[in-house]
Amino acid sequence: MAREQVVASLDIGNSKVRCVISVISPDQKEPHVVGIGEAESLGIRDGMVSSIEEVVSNINTAVENAERMSGLAVHHVYLGTSGSHIETTPSRGVIAVSHQEISDADIQRVIEAAQNAPIGRNAHILRIIPRTFAIDDQSDIQNPLGMSGIRLEVDAHVITGNVSILKNLEKSAYQASIDVNDIIPAPLASAEAVLTRRQKELGVVAIDIGSSSTSVTVYEEGSLVHTAIVPIGGASVTKDIAIGLRTSIDAAERLKIGYGTNIVNEVLEDEEIDLEKISKIDSHIVSRKHLSEIIQARYYEILMLVKEELKLVGRDGVLPGGATLSGGGSKMAGTLELSREVLSIPVQVGYPQGVQGMVDQINDPSYATAVGLILWGVHNDNKELRSDVSFDFTAIAKMIGDFFKKLLP
Repeated sequence: MAREQVVASLDIGNSKVRCVISVISPDQKEPHVVGIGEAESLGIRDGMVSSIEEVVSNINTAVENAERMSGLAVHHVYLGTSGSHIETTPSRGVIAVSHQEISDADIQRVIEAAQNAPIGRNAHILRIIPRTFAIDDQSDIQNPLGMSGIRLEVDAHVITGNVSILKNLEKSAYQASIDVNDIIPAPLASAEAVLTRRQKELGVVAIDIGSSSTSVTVYEEGSLVHTAIVPIGGASVTKDIAIGLRTSIDAAERLKIGYGTNIVNEVLEDEEIDLEKISKIDSHIVSRKHLSEIIQARYYEILMLVKEELKLVGRDGVLPGGATLSGGGSKMAGTLELSREVLSIPVQVGYPQGVQGMVDQINDPSYATAVGLILWGVHNDNKELRSDVSFDFTAIAKMIGDFFKKLLP
């Protein structure tokens, strides 16, 4: 980047809308966070807009809070999208090499060729992520730029989202006077913020436990291996508590945050909670042991579904880099211990990294996606791509080709 630029992100989740503003200049290696803002997320259900008016209001609140803190105005953002509408399809592209030495243009062309994956009629391609390349009879190549050969292949992941959902998210931002630089799948963004390069090389899974869903993102040898969305998150836990303990949703959420744990054995049998202390409409006594059993049961289900995703790609229990948890749901007490027990690999909680500035304020797993969106925007250096839901596939291929070019020493 030739001059100081403002890079902002907008994470529209099911429970919170978060905006992060950063500044990056030529003499900085990392973005400098100068403002953050958040608002309650209303009008969003499983990543889908159910009320544009409410979503616009939430965006305005989050962005204005971040602008007030930073003293800067936000005109463009990198927007994250999550939910069960995000899907990943394996694909392969094959081309003949133009001049026997693989160029950036060849990489662009082979990635374009991989976009012909069998996707749904209402699906829109958000990302084409190369996994490995092959040149003639040589396979498992990470970066083919400058190598010799006559036939280039790519094994890629085509990540898609529902066209209508994406359009309504972008329309909500536009009505809040915000242009969208790019729409980025939230699982990729959160993984970008919490995983190290070494973890990706060793083999690691990023697990982001959100409100309505949990994302699973697996890397190995530096490349994306698998992504999936498990349609259960923190909101399911809250509903279970409300039903199991016969409380209001608000009281259930307070119980979850204030008294919840995934370590049932550490809770005394006779430990009780008086709901009158946390709720205006609930007045009975509930067992903290029972509360913890409800929470643990749902988290166990989430983790078992994650385990099934790992089994699908042959990575169950065999990821040396372990698992990194992020998202608001990862903050539940005892989740680390339960995850280690279920997944049988090392597990840690992931905090956003790769940025400077307001580190204390964003040192929270809940900010993984918002910070990851900033990192995607900066690392891919694609500010000229302010596209709508009709993305230019050549531009996307160029962006990824440029990324591989930067890997050269």
